[in-house]
Amino acid sequence: MPSARNFFNKQEQQAIVNAITQAELKTSGEIRLHLANFCFGNEIKAAEKIFTKLKMQHTNERNGVLIYIATYSKKIAIVGDQGIHQKLGDLFWENLITKLIKQFKENKKAEALADCIIECGEQLGNFFPRKADDKNELTNDISY
Repeated sequence: MPSARNFFNKQEQQAIVNAITQAELKTSGEIRLHLANFCFGNEIKAAEKIFTKLKMQHTNERNGVLIYIATYSKKIAIVGDQGIHQKLGDLFWENLITKLIKQFKENKKAEALADCIIECGEQLGNFFPRKADDKNELTNDISY
């Protein structure tokens, strides 16, 4: 199992960043990916800590989404800020994670993640459409 920094090769990393950029064209929402090596304890709690550390709660409409993957621990969590979580609820995130895990097991991890990001963007766009004066509030780069 590769470390967080090597989980995706350079081309895959660029494809994921491109997916984030594309997804955010439809919404004022912000999507981030964070990769870690280990997750000790609950992955949702770990993701919520990273969410705060990355200052994702500071978006104007509280509509940030964090996809968190701990590569060695094989744990995934997706957390949305209160604005988007109130609209989509736990079941939406759980279904996305189930789909991601299935595709990861089929060795389609970068493709699966890009699809997941695009789907998040579409849902964000339903509730938080992009405005004419929208600016990217958070970087699209993968964090570690």
